[in-house]
Amino acid sequence: MTGDLTASNLDLPVIDFAGASEDELARLLDAAFTETGFCYFSGIGVDPALVEGVFDASRRFHALPNQAKNALAMNRFHRGYMAPKTSIIGTSTVARVTRPNDSESFMLMHEVAADDPRYGRPLDGPNQWPDLPGFRTAVNAYEQAMHGFCLRLLPALALALDLPRDWFAPFFQQPTTFLRLLHYPPQAPDSPDDAFGSAPHTDYGFITILAQDTCGGLEVRRRDGTWLKAQPIPDTWVVNVADMLARWTSGRWQSTPHRVKNYSGNDRYSCPYFFDMSMDSIVATLPTCLGPDNKPNFPPVRYGDYLMERLDRNYAYRKQPAA
Repeated sequence: MTGDLTASNLDLPVIDFAGASEDELARLLDAAFTETGFCYFSGIGVDPALVEGVFDASRRFHALPNQAKNALAMNRFHRGYMAPKTSIIGTSTVARVTRPNDSESFMLMHEVAADDPRYGRPLDGPNQWPDLPGFRTAVNAYEQAMHGFCLRLLPALALALDLPRDWFAPFFQQPTTFLRLLHYPPQAPDSPDDAFGSAPHTDYGFITILAQDTCGGLEVRRRDGTWLKAQPIPDTWVVNVADMLARWTSGRWQSTPHRVKNYSGNDRYSCPYFFDMSMDSIVATLPTCLGPDNKPNFPPVRYGDYLMERLDRNYAYRKQPAA
């Protein structure tokens, strides 16, 4: 690929939450997100059995016959099965993406019941569920654990940005959440340079917390254009800043491009959890992140508008006429 640099094994920082104070966590978070926008978290208080459970659920789902998976194809609320080669990251600002991603996934989001006032708005609806024993229980248990951790994380993030510890709370009373169960088939060693399990991209929202298996393949791009391998480390999650948090900080924290190439020779599974603000949140530069001239690097934006523009351009199912 033109301008591409071979990925190195330089380490990303590991932030251990076990026993650390909020002030110490704030310092470590600011250093990691300013330098690379990526790090590992450990000691976050999520039971390893819940992680094993969600990976088992993912493997069992992806082992189903195609007919069973396609019966749960993505609905208008962006929930359900996404078959291989049906998403192409046309909104990527870091690469000219011409091939669809060679991966498949099952997407779940925050559950919105029919009697909820939000029901029927873009991305506000029910999840779809496969007929697999224990699947829903395992997935919900992991989602609830990650949701709880993310709420506990917000004060440390606020302190890292010199804000009151409860500053972010109003934006996350009804958060937009995604749990994506991803499967990457192995890629041939001689596959084209522009063939990816996931092409270079940034995430759209606030923060992403990824559980990955032992196969490897995730790479993140530093400011100088070099790529770092986010090698699997037992009992950790890979964490990255997404676009909205980068905009809030006027670029002090970077939304770092990342990609996946699965050359392990095995099937790769990962479970990213995307924890984002409510769809109606207006993201404008934080007062503590303005430059000397007090001018922001980004104009204010409504998160829901930003998100929908990207989903509409990147996913094939959203381009099909309504039935």
